[in-house]
Amino acid sequence: MDNNNNEVPTMKFTAVLQSDVPKGRDGKHKQIINQLLSDIAQLADGSALKIPLAELPDTKENIRSALSRAARQQDIVLSTSSNEDFLFVWKTPSPPERSPSGASPLLKQRAGSGTPG
Repeated sequence: MDNNNNEVPTMKFTAVLQSDVPKGRDGKHKQIINQLLSDIAQLADGSALKIPLAELPDTKENIRSALSRAARQQDIVLSTSSNEDFLFVWKTPSPPERSPSGASPLLKQRAGSGTPG
């Protein structure tokens, strides 16, 4: 072996600053998802967004999936429906929270109220 070889091997891939590395899921759907979430936040109870499929930047399935992920991260419960021309999206009431034991708060309160079961 020749220990006098101080040549540094060349890099195959490009180096970038860590500050320039994309973080999270800021993908191609970010703009439309942010717009949809903003519009959903302004919906009156009992109303739904009617979104023309032709105006979506990707398939309705991919947009629906991205919207579902983003809404779940913000604790927003959504429902969707679609036909051949439109995607419909609306807020749905949050399900009642469950205690760690799996009982609903109402059942837990009744169980601890001292009344015979």
